[in-house]
Amino acid sequence: FPYNQRELLAGWRTLYFTAGEYRSDPAKSAEWNRGAYLVEGLGHCNACHATRNILGAVSKVDDYSGGLIPLQNWYAPSLSSSREAGLGDWEMKDIVELLRTGISPRGAATGPMAAVVQYSLQEMTQVDLQAMATYLKAQSDIKPDEPWIAPHAASKAELGSLLQAGAKIYADRCASCHMDNGEGIARIYPPLANNQAVRLRNPINAIRIVLNGGFPPSTEGNPRPYGMPPFYQELSDEQVAAVVTYIRQSWGNTASPVWSVDVGKSRGVPAD
Repeated sequence: FPYNQRELLAGWRTLYFTAGEYRSDPAKSAEWNRGAYLVEGLGHCNACHATRNILGAVSKVDDYSGGLIPLQNWYAPSLSSSREAGLGDWEMKDIVELLRTGISPRGAATGPMAAVVQYSLQEMTQVDLQAMATYLKAQSDIKPDEPWIAPHAASKAELGSLLQAGAKIYADRCASCHMDNGEGIARIYPPLANNQAVRLRNPINAIRIVLNGGFPPSTEGNPRPYGMPPFYQELSDEQVAAVVTYIRQSWGNTASPVWSVDVGKSRGVPAD
């Protein structure tokens, strides 16, 4: 309640839904407009990548400011902020490759996005994916980055303890794939160094991948993806917090530390 009361939907639609059709922006290219039509309409990307209000509505169709996906406990990062998943400095070919295959030199699609690639995006034409990439890349220039505010403060001693423990866990469990320098292996093991996904304000995705494993989609362009094993049974909340903090603070990454209470909230949540 109240979301199981279907008659309330009429009132919700009155407040937040306006029927209509896409109207091209004459100031933009045909490719940009095609991308906008696909992203804002058929792709409904802001169903995940937008901030929702208390009634579950997004402010506008071109809101890609990021948000926690309802009921799934995954964070869909902002597509407009370079601190998160903004594509302003991405090569177009890398954006298209990620949408089509689920992998790219910059990272891999995991969690709910892996399903989007596997069951939808990989079936699209190269022309449509190029149009989507053009539109999404343009969004990163619209909204300037907000000042970084760490959600959790840590004393120098606390942070030092976390980093020391995290470095040892990383060397024992992670470096064989992601390398000592965090650079990984392109299109096989995603880089952690200077990785936007690692530096997200909300660390929930990194925590969940360490706990439950990370698995890119199986696609025609990447039929046998390399996955990451889960450490749910092997690492305690304190150990997961330590290694995620280490990753978020190493190789050019600058992000807030993670605490065991953050990890504990993710235990018991379904993996997908």
